[in-house]
Amino acid sequence: MKKLIPAVVVAAALVVPSLSFAQSSQQGLTRAQVRAELVQLEQAGYNPSGDRVNYPENLQAAQARVTQEKLASGDTSGYGAPAVGTSQAGGPAVQPAHVTPSQAVYFGH
Repeated sequence: MKKLIPAVVVAAALVVPSLSFAQSSQQGLTRAQVRAELVQLEQAGYNPSGDRVNYPENLQAAQARVTQEKLASGDTSGYGAPAVGTSQAGGPAVQPAHVTPSQAVYFGH
């Protein structure tokens, strides 16, 4: 038992860096992509140095306008384009049959 605990600790210490390395393979935005997105937001009416009182609302409104423009123009190429279409996830595929109380699994128990 005394040898098992250090072995588990050493194994965990060896596994953790490999997991963090695997997560770092995802690439973020490039500077050019960030600048292009900022230009789109400014063209949609967002002023980054403007009204600091209503900051989140102004940015969200500009993002919504950019999204609507992309959807209206059919521009679904490039980074971060919104997906067009709908999905009906979360509902049951088949409606379950109605079970009367006398047919219940725990009837009489």
